[in-house]
Amino acid sequence: MSVPDVSPELPPRAWRLILALLGRLPQGSLSRAFGSVADVPLPRPLRRPVLGAFARAVGIDVSEAELGFEDYPTLNAFFVRRLRSGVRSWPVADGALGSPVDGIVGQLGPVEQGRVLQAKGRWYSAAELLADPAAASAYDGGSFITLYLSPRHYHRIHAPCGGTIGQAEHIPGALLPVNEAAVSHVANLFSRNERLVAYLDGVHGRVAVVAVGAYNVGRISAAFDPEWTGGLPGEGPSATTQARSVTNRRGVAGTVHRYDPPVRVALGDEIMAFHLGSTVVLLLEPGAGALRPDLRPGAPIRLGEPLTSLRRP
Repeated sequence: MSVPDVSPELPPRAWRLILALLGRLPQGSLSRAFGSVADVPLPRPLRRPVLGAFARAVGIDVSEAELGFEDYPTLNAFFVRRLRSGVRSWPVADGALGSPVDGIVGQLGPVEQGRVLQAKGRWYSAAELLADPAAASAYDGGSFITLYLSPRHYHRIHAPCGGTIGQAEHIPGALLPVNEAAVSHVANLFSRNERLVAYLDGVHGRVAVVAVGAYNVGRISAAFDPEWTGGLPGEGPSATTQARSVTNRRGVAGTVHRYDPPVRVALGDEIMAFHLGSTVVLLLEPGAGALRPDLRPGAPIRLGEPLTSLRRP
């Protein structure tokens, strides 16, 4: 009987050198500097040419944006743009879990002995991802799915199901890239990078929504807790882009927020936002419902598209 090859796949040598260099640089400071550039106000006559060039470069479908180019005062405000009403729908099946983002499916499958698959030959610990072994134990025997957001994608994160958020945690860490090269090469990438975790209790049990930060800005806002965030940028034509984020703030330590009463959210409500792209990892408890069997790594997925085919008993 042949033994399956589980050796990690290595990215091109150039990417290995870049990742090694970034691992030695002050990623937080560099990302904050890039964020400052993204927050520079654009004069109205420059907004269409500058933002239009950015949209063409990364492949953004501007027809789905809520506002026109002239109504976004900065690159960051455009990046966290809302979608026009009606361009996304949500699961109609009773109890279906919906995708919280537009993105690309990464790895998915069972949580085995507390481990989650990152890439071929690379596993990482759910306990380290959540920075909480007790919380992670609830997902052993359950399932996970990783969703990657490229720069072209819509970057707000929505509730995959209705329920309540009773606890959230900011976990400091690195800000390494989360592209395909990094995922295949950097061990424990998602549990090393800075992240914001929200626990959503609903019909699917307790769903862990893990927003993983990445190089370049690395900021994540929490719409479910405006006092923590200081408000989301890009809320309208006159909105400021200088609102505080939860992550990538100089001198801010990790913290746990508990809510009494819990914060109630409906299916599809905005709960977080990325400021330049990253990754969402969902952890599901056993019995939360089977992930759709047709989901495959590398496949595109849209906000609200069903992730599960069965409802929780």
